[in-house]
Amino acid sequence: MAGPTATGKSALALDLAARFGGTIINADALQIYRDLRILTARPDEASEARAPHRLYGVLDAAERGSVARWRELAEAEIEAAAVPILVGGTGLYLRALLSGLSAVPDIPSAIRAESASLYRELGGEEFRRRLAELDPDAAAHLPPGDRQRLTRAWEVVRATGTPLSAWHRPAPPAYRAATILLMPPREALYAACDARFAAMAAGGGIDEAAALAARGLSPDLPAMKAVGVPELLRHLRGEIGLAEAIALGQQATRRYAKRQTTWFRHQVTADLVFDEQFSESLLRRSRHFIDGFLLTASG
Repeated sequence: MAGPTATGKSALALDLAARFGGTIINADALQIYRDLRILTARPDEASEARAPHRLYGVLDAAERGSVARWRELAEAEIEAAAVPILVGGTGLYLRALLSGLSAVPDIPSAIRAESASLYRELGGEEFRRRLAELDPDAAAHLPPGDRQRLTRAWEVVRATGTPLSAWHRPAPPAYRAATILLMPPREALYAACDARFAAMAAGGGIDEAAALAARGLSPDLPAMKAVGVPELLRHLRGEIGLAEAIALGQQATRRYAKRQTTWFRHQVTADLVFDEQFSESLLRRSRHFIDGFLLTASG
């Protein structure tokens, strides 16, 4: 179950898990942090009571998650589940699970620091131009605002001398899987992003950001860079008002959704694609599709 943020993936996964006796397995790189239940829109307690949920909130914000670590955890959960239902918007996680991912050597902390510092100093456009000299393929395919993947590409090529793309060699699929992709129109998606971020801020998200800030963690940790968190932290430091922080958080969410949409459109071949938000019609068609998939799988 894949697609951009705020499309209703979790609601759809919950319905299917309850109907088919499935286990929902998180495939979102930020929902894995326990400190960010509200600001990453993790399933609430009522949802968790309806069906088993795995790999939500399993890492502390002080930790650095990785695709390799997630894949190892996800494989164990898949083996334990009768009907595993993976749901999330981190396309690289899903691709790593289904297509394989060669191990990249550990990156020295000095190079990670160099990469982060250089991006802050140069900005996205100039950083990407510098990256193009070392890894033209990564620079050509990544937008200047995608700091995480641009700096990751820089780190890998600087540490290993080999472009990141060379480490990602396709492998035979490990699982028989069906992919449902939610890709609603941009206007509806952006409206959902705005409404959800405003609701999260009003529903405890500011307190959640304050608790995170009180820990004094490095601003370069993934949890500290989660969508909307930097904007709320600026408000808590007194740099901007709450209304501006919410507006900037909504903008960051829309930009994140746009990047996800672009990635899924070009990187995923789905078995079933919905060009709408979560709805009753979508539910009925998904149930019918899963019925057929499970029938052929058991046959």
